[in-house]
Amino acid sequence: MGTSRGLKVCCAVTAIFIVMIAIIFTILAFTVFKPKDPEITIYPQGLENIGFGLGGISNLSTANVNVSVAMIVAINNRNYGSFKFKNATAFVNYRGDVVGTVPIEQARVPAHGKLNISTVAAFMMDRLTANSSFWEDVLAGSVNLSTDVTMHGKVTMFKVFKIQASVPSRCDISLFIQSQSVESICKTKIKL
Repeated sequence: MGTSRGLKVCCAVTAIFIVMIAIIFTILAFTVFKPKDPEITIYPQGLENIGFGLGGISNLSTANVNVSVAMIVAINNRNYGSFKFKNATAFVNYRGDVVGTVPIEQARVPAHGKLNISTVAAFMMDRLTANSSFWEDVLAGSVNLSTDVTMHGKVTMFKVFKIQASVPSRCDISLFIQSQSVESICKTKIKL
């Protein structure tokens, strides 16, 4: 009889302990370890390459201008897990038209760490200038662009748990002609 009662007490204490551990892990998962959206900022560094090509001197309407802008993409990971992502391409849009691309090479952003990625944005100026609103925006003093990219990869927590994740990001970029300054606001949302 004594062993049966001792076994029941032992099982009850173990069950209570397991329930308490489950509650603690649940609370931590929804508070401390809850995935936070990374902060992404774009820092254009200046014009790197301007190339002009004409489809013939008499036909200036077929002028082809490509501009490359060096930039730094700064990623601030506010999570307890590192994020390793694959190669991605950001598309630069102007009023609904794709006018450029930005390649982003694969990298790993450490937990609670920062990463700066050097890249080059290649603009297709013929597409940009073909938009009837472009010159109006230039004369008004600012040109508004946006970039869209989704980075796919894995989140690693404590070097044990690996979870597939994707981070879509949208940046609104304003180029101010007179002051020759740039302002960017990026929004990201991590998806597990």
